[in-house]
Amino acid sequence: MLRSTLRLRALAAAIALLAAAAAAAATDIGQIKTSRGDVVIERSGQTLPGGVGARLQAADVIRTGTDGTVGITMSDNSLLSAGPNSIMALDRYAFDATTNQGQFDTTLRKGSLSVVSGRIAKQSPEAMTVRTPTAILGVRGTEFVVAVDD
Repeated sequence: MLRSTLRLRALAAAIALLAAAAAAAATDIGQIKTSRGDVVIERSGQTLPGGVGARLQAADVIRTGTDGTVGITMSDNSLLSAGPNSIMALDRYAFDATTNQGQFDTTLRKGSLSVVSGRIAKQSPEAMTVRTPTAILGVRGTEFVVAVDD
């Protein structure tokens, strides 16, 4: 009886650990593929290095310095490139790889952003938006560039 209880507890602990790891991986929405100069990620009040391989999550803010540029690949294969002195927020991101349905909303507060849309926008063009301080861009094509001056 004691051995069965211990085995069940060990199994429950292993399942909980696997579930936590899966939940953590599920929150990753993209990854930094190229990074030059000063690039940081702001997440939940912390500043993290924005180097190649860094995983991104919804609500992250990516900042580039005067010498910084960053290239990002999202899980739907959208490609984002931010130039020097840019501030970009990944406001909302949800993607179902089976149906290609989702929602992708980002805000460019400052700087420049080049976008090649991925599967979300190809499936439903209205499902991707880029906000700036003065406009909201609905993605209707597959490639565009937007800039926000100081």
